[in-house]
Amino acid sequence: MTERTVSTACFKAYDIRGRVPDELNEELAYRVGRAFAAFLKPKKVAVGQDVRPSSRALAAALSRGLNEGGVEVFDLGLCGTEEVYFATFHYQLDGGIMVTASHNPGDYNGMKLVRHESRPLSGDFGLPQIEELVKSGQFPDSSSCAKITPLDFRPAYIEHLLGYIDQAGLKPLRIVVNAGNGCAGVVLDALEAHLPFTMIKLLNEPDGSFPQGIPNPLLLENRSLTSRAVVEHQAAVGLAWDGDFDRCFFFDENGRFIEGYYIVGLLAENLLSHHPRSSIVHDPRLTWNTIELVSENRGEPHVSKTGHAFIKDKMRELNALYGGEMSAHHYFRDFSYCDSGMIPWLLVLELISKSGRPLSKLVDERIRRFPVSGEINRRLGDPQAAIAKVEKYFREREEVKECHQIDGLSLEFADWRFNIRSSNTEPLLRLNVESRGDQELMESKTHEILALLKGLEK
Repeated sequence: MTERTVSTACFKAYDIRGRVPDELNEELAYRVGRAFAAFLKPKKVAVGQDVRPSSRALAAALSRGLNEGGVEVFDLGLCGTEEVYFATFHYQLDGGIMVTASHNPGDYNGMKLVRHESRPLSGDFGLPQIEELVKSGQFPDSSSCAKITPLDFRPAYIEHLLGYIDQAGLKPLRIVVNAGNGCAGVVLDALEAHLPFTMIKLLNEPDGSFPQGIPNPLLLENRSLTSRAVVEHQAAVGLAWDGDFDRCFFFDENGRFIEGYYIVGLLAENLLSHHPRSSIVHDPRLTWNTIELVSENRGEPHVSKTGHAFIKDKMRELNALYGGEMSAHHYFRDFSYCDSGMIPWLLVLELISKSGRPLSKLVDERIRRFPVSGEINRRLGDPQAAIAKVEKYFREREEVKECHQIDGLSLEFADWRFNIRSSNTEPLLRLNVESRGDQELMESKTHEILALLKGLEK
């Protein structure tokens, strides 16, 4: 290839993500394939793609680059990110690449890269080296005859998912499922035949034009469709996914959105009942509920820096049973420590079936004990100066019980705590506040911190 530098602005802390075609295009995708092959020297790699209109062409260019680098590509076609993870570890491949922009705007796309055992490539390992190779465009000459082989992986994947639950113990519940026109609908259709649930399907057909908007249930405006359907159909639960379905979001039987933080505690408690004295990993943004539940259920809580690469590394180090982030990423040891948007809801529906208690009753007491602000984002000119200002303000006014800087700043006081951190993927400052059973205190402290940030907004 002729030596010519290209912009690599799409290389981020955890993955590759950028606007198509000015930041991410077929030439860059081809170079990523060549660079992945040159750096890792894999023999067999899985490639999957989401539903976006640009994904097919980008996956084809990526696969061509891998082939020319001597790599046999196993083509998964339209799938979710966790299906690339599954194919990589289940078939003992040397790596996997998912072409997806998840919940980003429609004119974006990206790639998530893993090596053997679905170990992530990130800014700490792999991505910087691949970025340098992509920039240079200098790759070894190749006379490779490597090919692209379609891989019929989904039956094995569905069988794996069903292995997490006792199908005989499930009740014939009515559930609302909102795939958001992303990739989740294909898997829901495949699971439906094996489950006793009546599925009320919303936006189930994959459609990369996203006629109802980008599938991102964290946005308030995207929740009402699922919430209304739960009430209308008197469903036991509502479920919604982002575009590549590596995150799953819950609504209780009243249509109330349940913060991912409380699902982390619920899953940890449930899994520990079967595997006591196991390690559980959580992020530092909201912690008290998780720590209390894990400790009460004979588990060992461990905090990790936010982000999938950090959570997965920590889990491997500890051989942790489960890891959870309040952002609705849930990681499982038996899923090669990877995150899944399908395993969590299967476990929660099993818990509802066997306990005879609705989702609201499973989380209400935890919400009362540890009310939270929900993640609040602010776009600031100097995030680090803002964090320093907030720290100085509270150190001068209240007794700090604990201070952590694992990820941003966490300050803990007698009855409340907060975490404030810069996003690793966007130019934002993220704030989370929680208290010990005092909704009013949590709200007043949240307003107090936001007032400090007000003059610093960009």
